Order: sequence, then C-alpha cells, then structure tokens
Amino acid sequence: MTQHIVIIGAGECGGRAALSLRERGFTGSLSLIGSEALAPYERPPLSKNAIVLEAEPKFVAEADRYASLAIDLRLGVSATGLDRGHRRVALSDGSFVSYDRLLLTMGARPRELPKIPSPSERVRTLRSHADAMAIRSCLGPGRKMAIIGGGFIGLELAASSRKLGTSVTLIEGLPRILSRGVPAEIAEAVAARHQAEGVVILYNASIVGINDTGSIVRVLLEDGSAIEADILVVGIGSIPNMEIAAKAGLTVDNGIAVDTHLQTSDPDIYAAGDCCSFPSDHYGGRRIRLESWRSAQEQALLAAANMMGETEALSAVPWFWSDQYDLTLQVAGLAEGAVTTVRRDLSAEAFILFHLAADGRLLAASGIGPGNAVARDIRLAEMLIGASRHPDPKALAAPEVKLKQLLAA
Repeated sequence: MTQHIVIIGAGECGGRAALSLRERGFTGSLSLIGSEALAPYERPPLSKNAIVLEAEPKFVAEADRYASLAIDLRLGVSATGLDRGHRRVALSDGSFVSYDRLLLTMGARPRELPKIPSPSERVRTLRSHADAMAIRSCLGPGRKMAIIGGGFIGLELAASSRKLGTSVTLIEGLPRILSRGVPAEIAEAVAARHQAEGVVILYNASIVGINDTGSIVRVLLEDGSAIEADILVVGIGSIPNMEIAAKAGLTVDNGIAVDTHLQTSDPDIYAAGDCCSFPSDHYGGRRIRLESWRSAQEQALLAAANMMGETEALSAVPWFWSDQYDLTLQVAGLAEGAVTTVRRDLSAEAFILFHLAADGRLLAASGIGPGNAVARDIRLAEMLIGASRHPDPKALAAPEVKLKQLLAA
C-alpha cells in the first residue's frame, strides 16, 4: 500500500502532480521538495512578461493551497542522493526522506559554454525567476545586451529586451537560428522580424574568449571582432537533471528513461517533465525528451494517475510555441524523417508547413503568423498527426479546404 509519495522537483510539473494526486483522492503522506525558494511557478513568462513588465511569478497555486491539502512543501532544499534499497532520498540539508513511491520532476539546467567565466552579475543564464529579475536590472534605453544562442530562449529574450529599448546582438554559431525542430522558412521569417526591430544577428560566429571586466562584458570572436555589452546571456540549450538517478542505477538515455506510463526501470520510481525521455508511439517508438510547458502539465497529470494504479499511456503529440513581438510560432509533431513539405498560405503574414513521411503520413506541422493566425490549423494538424492520417497534399496546400474536413474524412 502506498502511504508516502515523494516528489523531487517543485517546478510546474512537480507542483501539478502533487495537486493532482490530492484531487484524485490520494490520502497518504505527500512531500514536494524543491531547490528554489519559491513555490512552483510557470517558466514560459520568464523570457516574456517577467522581463517586459517585471512581473511576479505565475504560480501553479498559492502557497497556502499546498498546506490546505496537507502537501508537505519543502523549499530551498535539493536532492543529493537516492538510496533505492532503503527507499529514501538524501537532501542538501543533511536530512533524509523515505518514500513508498517516488516521482522525479527535477527539470533541466542551462547548458554552459566552456569559454565563459563563472556566472556573475553580467554573465547569465535564464532558468529561474531570480535569473529573469537579474537580467532585467541590466536592461533599458542606452543599455547593450549580447545573447549567445539563436534558440527560443535567446530569441524571446531578444524580443523582450528590445521592447525595453535595449540594443541587442545575438551570436549564433550555426548558419541560421532555430536550427533544431523549426524549418528554415519559418526561421527566416523570425530572423527578418528581429532584424526589422533592430536586433543584430551574427551567423557562423565562433567565440574564442569572453572577458568580464566587472563593468562590461566583451565577447571575442574568431574573426577578430569583439562585441561589448552591459550583460551577456547564454542560451545554448539545456541538460536534463538526471545525475542522482544515474548514480542510483536507474536507466538513463538523454534523460531519465521511462516507459509510456512514465515508470522508470525501478517500478516504484516515476519521472516526468524535462528530466525524462520516453518512447513515442507516434514516431515508431523513438525515444524523445520534450522541454515544453504543455508537456510538463500533461506528464504531471499522467504520472499522478499511474502512481495511483492507473495504466494510462502517453499519447500526446509533441507541441510547442513561442511568442516574439506580435508573432506566434507553433509546431506540432516532429519533422525528422519527412521527405515532403507542403506550404499553406493563410495570409500575407501567416503560413503553415506540413511535413509528410514517404508513405504520405503527416509527421509534423509548423506555422507562424501574427496573434492566433495559425493556432486553429495547428491544433487540427495535431489531431491529424495523432490519428496517423495520410492527407492529400493538394488539400493541405489549399487554404479553402478546411483541415477539419480532412480530419473527418
């Protein structure tokens, strides 16, 4: 009988899992342990409203909500070890917590650039609300920011910083931005918008050194040039927090390896969110790891259900989004393995790319446009992907043909 469930990681995934366990009727002891001083909050606003509006965190629930549900919320303490034999977790304050079932929602941490100095007031990564506030304090008219990495974090931060009047130089080591998971046509549209807003984007840039003088940061490039800024933010991806799991003998594979029920190689331990990888039935059982707001929410609820004895399997199609200026980019599915791309123009400013496998099955859809211009069609494309449909490419290309009709066919 499960009498004590422990959740390690008090981010959005961990917080929602704890709340869901209570909503599902779990009456045993429930501990939620997190390394930050704040109760669980959403991370997408960190590169957006937290920067532009200096907004407070968007909490999953108020702190007193956890107390009212008898959830032992322990903040400012992290897990340092896992003893599977004795079913207990060692914590950074020197204490131990025992469990009957354990959920690991430890998230991921920013990948570091080997050539950067130790983190300082002027050399930053963005993962926490404290990071966002520290970055914002260096922004404003007359200020200069340098960003390493042309992924979502870097680009969203660039857009937010420009709204505050900050000069922005984005340094990308590859020939284009958004090289992972986003088609070149959409990346070009994003880049053009940033350049129209005054962002300087450097491609194929190789960094040979970084000098933090305490008053300014100087990024030295291989071509002999240097970028000077008031603050440097490194956004070159993330690394799943899986070290204690690996040391404890759990299987790891680009994250803590789980099955479609989010169960690890230990039947009493589950993992969810950014720290885990799972086999996707939509893509031939290929193991994937997702870093997205929706995935964190969905996996939190699924983990809670299965820890209480359900046998629900992961079935969601991967989905992620990004807001930059007035543009919204959405991607459903994974385009790897596609051999055909079909473009649907919704307006002069909005379009969707459909990515088809050799047998005609829809693998992914990527769209960009102002506001919610692509949202409905991406949602319908997501349903087509989930249903393993083979839509007519001519119909996909024709905006007068409603995707809902293809779904019903």
